[in-house]
Amino acid sequence: MLADSHCHLNYPGLIEDQQAVLDRARARGVTAMLNISTRESEWDAVIATADRETDVWATVGIHPNEADAHPAIDATRLVERARHPRVVGLGETGLDYYRETSDRARQALSFRAHIAAARETGLPIVVHTRDAEEDTAAILSDEMGKGAYGGVIHCFTASSAFADKALELGLYISLSGIVTFKNARDLQAIAARLPIERLLIETDAPFLAPVPNRGKTGEPGFVADTAQFVADLRGVSVGELSQRTAENFHTLFAKTRPGDTPVVAHRA
Repeated sequence: MLADSHCHLNYPGLIEDQQAVLDRARARGVTAMLNISTRESEWDAVIATADRETDVWATVGIHPNEADAHPAIDATRLVERARHPRVVGLGETGLDYYRETSDRARQALSFRAHIAAARETGLPIVVHTRDAEEDTAAILSDEMGKGAYGGVIHCFTASSAFADKALELGLYISLSGIVTFKNARDLQAIAARLPIERLLIETDAPFLAPVPNRGKTGEPGFVADTAQFVADLRGVSVGELSQRTAENFHTLFAKTRPGDTPVVAHRA
C-alpha cells in the first residue's frame, strides 16, 4: 500500500499521457492518489478524473497564488462542490509570500473560507505555506479556536517549530520528494522525528521528483522512492512506512474509506 497524498494529474506533463502515468503508479504499489485542484477552472476536470479512476480522489480549492483571481469563491461555493462523492478535501489553500502574485489580505480571506468550509463539511484542508509560516500558524490557531477541523501541511519545508505547532493543532504533515534532496538536512532531521501516526507522503507531481528521479517530470509512482528514503531515514522497513502512511491517508481523508460516505452538512 502506498498513498500519494498530493498530485496534480491534470497538469501539463501528466495529462497528456494520464492513463500510462496511472498505470506506472499502480505497478509500483500506489493504491491511492489525491488529485489536487488550485483554481476553479480545474475543478470539473479534476473531479472527472476521480470519477473515472477508482483509486483517485479529488479536492476543490483555490491556491493562495490564485486568490486575487477568485474573489467570489467563498465557503458556500466550496461546500456546494464538496458534496460530490469523490471530493474528499478542500484546497490547496494557505499563504504564499514567495511569489506574491495575490494580495496577502485576499489570501488570508480565501484561506479562512476554506477552513470554514472544512468545519461545515467535515472534510480536511490541504495547506500550502511558503515564506509565510508565522501568519499561517496564526490563522490555523485562530480558526481552530472557532471550532475543530482537520488538515495536512502539504509539501512540508517549514521550521521545526512550525512542525510542532501543526502537530499541536492536530494536523498531519506530508513529505514530498524535497526530503530526498542532498541540501535538505534540516527537513530530514524533522522527518526523522515526526510521529508516524501524523505522517503522509506525496509527490506534488508533476513537480519535485525525488532522488533518483530528480530533474524528471514527477509522477505519482515516484512516491515509492520518497517512501524508501523516509523509511531508511527513520530506520524502519519501507513496507511499514508505506502501510502506516497509507492508513493515515485514509484516516484523514475519511471519504476515501470503502463504504464511508459521510454526509456533507447544509447551511442553516
